[in-house]
Amino acid sequence: MEDQSIKKYTLLAVTLASFLTAITGSAINLAIPAIGNEFQSSTTSLSWVATSYLLACAAFLVPFGRLGDIVGRRKIFLLGVNVFFLSSLMCGFAWSMASLILFRIIQGIGAGMIFSTNMAILTSVFSPQERGRVFGISVAAVYTGLSFGPAIGGFLNHQFGWQSIFIFTSILALIVVLFTAFGLKGEWHGAAGEKFDRVGSFLYVLGITASMYGISAMTTSPAAKFVFLAGFIILLVFGFYEVRIQHPILYLSLFKNITFAFSNLAAFISYSATFALGFLLSLYLQEIQGYDSQVSGLILLSQPVIMALLSPFSGSLSDRIEPRVLATLGMVITTVGLIPLSFLTPSTPVWLLILDLIFLGIGFALFSSPNTHAVMSSVEIRYSGIASSTLATMRMTGQAVSMAIVTLIMSVYLGDAQLSPSLYGSLLTSTKTSFAVFALICFVGIFASWARGKKQPVQAGNQPL
Repeated sequence: MEDQSIKKYTLLAVTLASFLTAITGSAINLAIPAIGNEFQSSTTSLSWVATSYLLACAAFLVPFGRLGDIVGRRKIFLLGVNVFFLSSLMCGFAWSMASLILFRIIQGIGAGMIFSTNMAILTSVFSPQERGRVFGISVAAVYTGLSFGPAIGGFLNHQFGWQSIFIFTSILALIVVLFTAFGLKGEWHGAAGEKFDRVGSFLYVLGITASMYGISAMTTSPAAKFVFLAGFIILLVFGFYEVRIQHPILYLSLFKNITFAFSNLAAFISYSATFALGFLLSLYLQEIQGYDSQVSGLILLSQPVIMALLSPFSGSLSDRIEPRVLATLGMVITTVGLIPLSFLTPSTPVWLLILDLIFLGIGFALFSSPNTHAVMSSVEIRYSGIASSTLATMRMTGQAVSMAIVTLIMSVYLGDAQLSPSLYGSLLTSTKTSFAVFALICFVGIFASWARGKKQPVQAGNQPL
């Protein structure tokens, strides 16, 4: 009976945190035009409201995942929700674009602590036969947050201003803090007593930050390409260093496992091709079609609602059907759904856009839960923290790349100018070009998803020592 109680509260804590981080990200998309108007910001600067959060989260995921394995996953998870709460509150009181981006970076670090431990905690508590179902529930919580986000964000922005979105999410975060502190009992380690790799952590954070910043700022800063090159070299040094120490923060030998390697690659490709969808359509609906943020949020609601409804089903189905079959089918559907968005016009019927968003929602739901199941089931439980943080890193890095692609394309068509009606034609062209690029990326992801092979039983001897 006690075991069932632990499972219930663990699933509830992780689900609440997943819902919180998702609703924050999707809600703020609806406030992008309002933030731009208040701070007189260009489209390039506005993209950093999303990119700074993603970059910080991606950079700190692996170090915090490893630290959680050593000192305890609950400790890092609880610290993460506390940091997320405080930074969300500070975002609501930001006085400039620079201060908002700074607080978003801190918020991203908090999210990194959450994402690097949540799936590892579930893996520690639930048996292999139960994981497909609970991963599906966790993913459904993410999609439920994505569902409520546009509607709530649009309403709050329209009625009370963009700051109210961050105040609202900080209240939600406080609830998660209190529940985690008093409801989530127990502690889970994957590598208690092992040494934390400080040098590797420093190289990883520096390399990821420099390379991702370099990509995002390629067209706006002459030095960006050199920053990217430096980041790439640092990551090579990181890899060379990691394979030569006893307790690395990232066991690169895990990538010898085909299922693990290609499932992570598929996740990276999927999020690279889809994350910026909400950002682009928010601008399209408000700036080009003239809807207010409240109505735009209701329109965008159609996609994540479908994801939330179908994710538990696809997660449970992946306990019985090969994850690569479901995930690859989801990637095919997503690719097909992205193609019509590259033909948007100022007069595209809203009902047609909603139908396409529903279709995309089906694709996302079929991909995400089975893909998560494939990754977490391909390693021994003692490496679940590393697997969780690696998958989350692929997701967040993919999201950052998605925003970097949009930033790059928008800077080509719009430059660094503030958005105005005279530039709406260029905005539409950059939006369509972005979706065409995303469809092509997602098409490549179909082959990565299928290449993972059939699910194999985990052999202890095949895992890194």
